Amino acid sequence: MDICTKVALRQRLLESGKITLYFDYYPPIRNPKTNKMQRHEYLGIYLYGNPTNKVQRDFNQAMLEKGELLRCRRQEQVINRQFGFIDHSQQKEDFLAYYEEYAKRQSNTKWRISYKHFQIFTGGKCTFGEITLDLCNKFRDYLLNAKQLKHTKKKLSKNAASGYFSTFRALLKKAYKEKLLTENVNDFLEYIEWDDVVKEFLNQDELIRLAQTPCDSDVLRRASLFSCLTGLRFSDILNLDWKNIQEIAGIGLCVVIKTQKTKTAATLPLCEDAIELIGERKTGKVFPGFKKTLTAKPLADWIKAANIDKHITFHCFRHTYATLQMAMSSNPYVVSQALTHKNLETTLRYTHEVPTALLETLGKIKIKPK
Repeated sequence: MDICTKVALRQRLLESGKITLYFDYYPPIRNPKTNKMQRHEYLGIYLYGNPTNKVQRDFNQAMLEKGELLRCRRQEQVINRQFGFIDHSQQKEDFLAYYEEYAKRQSNTKWRISYKHFQIFTGGKCTFGEITLDLCNKFRDYLLNAKQLKHTKKKLSKNAASGYFSTFRALLKKAYKEKLLTENVNDFLEYIEWDDVVKEFLNQDELIRLAQTPCDSDVLRRASLFSCLTGLRFSDILNLDWKNIQEIAGIGLCVVIKTQKTKTAATLPLCEDAIELIGERKTGKVFPGFKKTLTAKPLADWIKAANIDKHITFHCFRHTYATLQMAMSSNPYVVSQALTHKNLETTLRYTHEVPTALLETLGKIKIKPK
């Protein structure tokens, strides 16, 4: 059985001769802002240490009564939290600020875009108490008809809207678990259904043709082909450090990382072509100078120069790896694990099957003609 924290009003004599009032929590209580256990909370109320007249004595008595009133209120709040009830004063706090702060801590830019859309939708003001089923459904409708933030004349795709609404729902779930919302609104909201889209990829002949086509940016060429040979996402290649390139006994040179998006550990053996692309061991980033802007027009120009009539983005290189590996491998679970898809993480977490099994298909994806 949980022990309810008791709140006591106590006094402490200061060097100045004044007395300060504070709450004493026993057992200590977790401060929701710092996430640390806290025993004392000072009220900013001071008494005369040695009152010399009736006015000072009356003042001290009034402050003690005020302190006791605050203690009763705080004890009620503590009890409410203890038994799962909500402190209704929290409902006046800024939900939008809570959303923004959480979004800033996420590596995925989808969170920040989702927050920005919600900010626009609410006109820049929204408290926890205003988070209702009706408001959330209206935000869902807003996303289905909203314009893109960057390209303001273009409508959000349904899949983008789905992604932004999913992050919003995840935040609602988090806020409810933290007892910041009185109702688990998330349970009553409908998903925005995801439309199946054709994921472009390069077939084997196109990949070889691209590898043989000169590219104005050497680092773009090497990073792109490396993605085709490893399945690594843009964010992982951007942050790939030479510390992540390790020699594994019985396997050879591997990429050993925790992926940026899913925070999943991965060990990926490198074929000879991939090793050639990274060159001699150095320190720091494996692909220094590689940046997001290179994946726009410079990439499109390179694809065009290779006479490839497809809309190829950098992420398509990951699709290329997945598609060609699936075509060549008899074990889709191995490929899925190599791609760090979370749904198979639990099954294969404690095995060494992935890097070993990948050796069977290692080098089958080609960037050079036979």
